[in-house]
Amino acid sequence: MRLSLYLAKRLSISSSGGTSPALRVSVAAVALSVAVMIASLGVVLGFKNEIRHKVYGFNSHLTVYDASSTDPDEESERIVTVTERLASILDSEPYISEWNLQASLPAILKTDSEFKGVYLRSVAPNSSQSRFLKENLIAGKLPGYDKDSDNRKIAISKIAANQLSLKVGDRIYTYFIDNSIRVRPLEIAAIYDSHFDAYDDVLVYASLPLIQEVAGLGERQGSAIVIETVDPNRIDEWAPMLGERLISATATGELYRYYQVDNARNQGAGFFSWLDLLDTNVAVILVLMALVSVATLISGLLILVLDKRRFIVIVRSLGLSGASVSRVFVWLALRIAIVGMTIGNVLMITFLAAQKHWHFLRLDAESYYIDFVPVELDWGAFGILNLATIVFIYLALLIPSRIAARTDIAPATHTE
Repeated sequence: MRLSLYLAKRLSISSSGGTSPALRVSVAAVALSVAVMIASLGVVLGFKNEIRHKVYGFNSHLTVYDASSTDPDEESERIVTVTERLASILDSEPYISEWNLQASLPAILKTDSEFKGVYLRSVAPNSSQSRFLKENLIAGKLPGYDKDSDNRKIAISKIAANQLSLKVGDRIYTYFIDNSIRVRPLEIAAIYDSHFDAYDDVLVYASLPLIQEVAGLGERQGSAIVIETVDPNRIDEWAPMLGERLISATATGELYRYYQVDNARNQGAGFFSWLDLLDTNVAVILVLMALVSVATLISGLLILVLDKRRFIVIVRSLGLSGASVSRVFVWLALRIAIVGMTIGNVLMITFLAAQKHWHFLRLDAESYYIDFVPVELDWGAFGILNLATIVFIYLALLIPSRIAARTDIAPATHTE
């Protein structure tokens, strides 16, 4: 093995006429294939992170509802009361990093010529949801909702603002229809645009006290409790865990009613299903690009064997085994592969880093929910991809390299 590696290091991959065009094509093909694989992985990871961030921003990681109503059309009927014992349970769970009471209420925004049905949803001061909204603001400033003067201020989406011809600073009459009709004049304090039309089209954010007042709720009452966890990747595990804890507390008399726990993956199931399809597409791309790399390298390896025929005859005549000669050409082909992989990595990672910083590649937000191509530079994933690629190439080269081992040494021993 050491002798084969030594010979491979010392042996030039150039012929008397310079580097073979076939070898240059092999390097270029490997570089292109690795670049495409890294681009696919980086973009898909970026998409997944961005979409998840938006889904979590609208829904929170976990949501606790009153279990007496499971019909999503009856959200305003769900009343959650935060008792001292319930608050104590939520504070004691180690995976919960933040929780807040949330209230929602259907409403109608009306101008002199237009009207729009929406859901008024509360957002807690300095919460993860408030930070999410601030990230997506395009006009105005999100109220802190920690002062009474903010209770009549709302944040609406760009869609609602365009439909109703509203801008920051305008006042809008908001109608709440239940057993009676109540009207509140509210001020547009901010306009946001997340590009998630399914949410943007219906959600208007307001203060919790305003919704509690209109809905006739107490200070510690709302529609749900929204929870942020320490790791969103484990919410499928923690949702049933929290549900069992609340059921147990109800059974033992700590709580006086049952609660239902849902997670953002269920609430945004359509988006996560779309992301799963992206994983399938990336897997297909990775396999195809790996096959392209191997095919071109095998061609280059065969060219090397033909070009180095004299070298093969000499070392075989000196007693080098066929297996050792085979390994020499495997190492030579790996040299070519590493050169191509290095070029592909450097060029594509540089390009992705520029895209991550400047967002010069744009997208149609109506189709992709994002107005730029998102990128995630995951060095661990890139390292695993490169390692898997080189291992795959090595294994694929073992069989064609045996051609070198079968080269006839008779020309070296023939005498006139």
